[in-house]
Amino acid sequence: MKFLAQFTINRKGALRFRLIGVLGFSLAVIPASFADDSATPAKGPGFLPSPVQAVSTVPPNGDVNPYGVAFVPNGFPGNTLKPGDILVSNFNNAENLQGTGTTIVRIQPNGQRSLFFQGNAQQKGLSTALNILRSGLVLVGSFPSADGTCHTAMAGGLLVLDANGNVVETITGYGINGPWDMTVIDEGKDVTAFIANGLSGAIVRLDMEITPAGLAVQRSTEIAAGYQHRCDPATFVAAPTGLVYEPAFDALIVASTLDNAVFAVPHAAQATNNQGTGTIIYQDPAHLHGALAMAKAPNGHLLVTQNDAINADPNQPSEIVEFTLGGQFVKQVSVDPNLGGSFGLQVENLGNNTAKLAAVDDNQNMLLIWTLPAR
Repeated sequence: MKFLAQFTINRKGALRFRLIGVLGFSLAVIPASFADDSATPAKGPGFLPSPVQAVSTVPPNGDVNPYGVAFVPNGFPGNTLKPGDILVSNFNNAENLQGTGTTIVRIQPNGQRSLFFQGNAQQKGLSTALNILRSGLVLVGSFPSADGTCHTAMAGGLLVLDANGNVVETITGYGINGPWDMTVIDEGKDVTAFIANGLSGAIVRLDMEITPAGLAVQRSTEIAAGYQHRCDPATFVAAPTGLVYEPAFDALIVASTLDNAVFAVPHAAQATNNQGTGTIIYQDPAHLHGALAMAKAPNGHLLVTQNDAINADPNQPSEIVEFTLGGQFVKQVSVDPNLGGSFGLQVENLGNNTAKLAAVDDNQNMLLIWTLPAR
């Protein structure tokens, strides 16, 4: 097991080390009887946190394989989506062909499910790259395949939807090459999107401005590259996936599946050229099994899912792994007793010492939602 020290990045890009206080939500609040704290064998669904709300993500057209998860933020305009709702994007169609799903499902706090968006034949393969802007726009990556395999995958683009699920525009080009995951800096009128490209293994930053017509791309910059990537028959691609932006350090945290490691890329919002892969901050073969989607908890820790196609361990199926920015393993929990179920996830800080964790189980085509106390 390899742990790397806590990092910060000074304005000149040098890495420094320090300790930080820990406040807020953590998987450590899950009772030990439900959590897989190291590498103990899974015991089936009973070891999930309790209580858990489980909601099907299958829409009327039968799309499966849920990937992206996004909470509707406070102040979101419009009459369709409400703060506290969750959107989930589907990557496969009803025949389970990868890169052909066309739907985004809305899940309300009471568990009621409805269809928010259904695309056409050119608007498919809706990936983990799902984000909701406070302005009322929804962004989702389209990473389409002609036959359900990566070998016919196309570069795709970003679909820009309004608050009612209507397509405003489609952004293609600008270095987008298989949008596998995405995170944004939402500053109201100005939006910065970091996109992990499944076909090139590169990270591109789009600096954009909201206009009456949608989003205008001001500039596109490839800020990181060199991550291992390939087509994979089980997972479509194995490539850089989970992205979290750390504003305190101007660093982009990247979970690279095939490298099975988590990297920090400096100067993420300001870089004008390629920074390479950045620095490894977490590499832990005991707990990482194809590091995949990633989210930040209110305590500053990171939560990363595993695709179980890399460094698989049948005794650690479908895990969400919590670790510190200093590379210290904290806790893990499984979302499914079988391999390959964990993918997209997101955390919402509710205030009043409470947070919600929403994570897909794409083996069962379900969204699992926990309301957990913060510490």
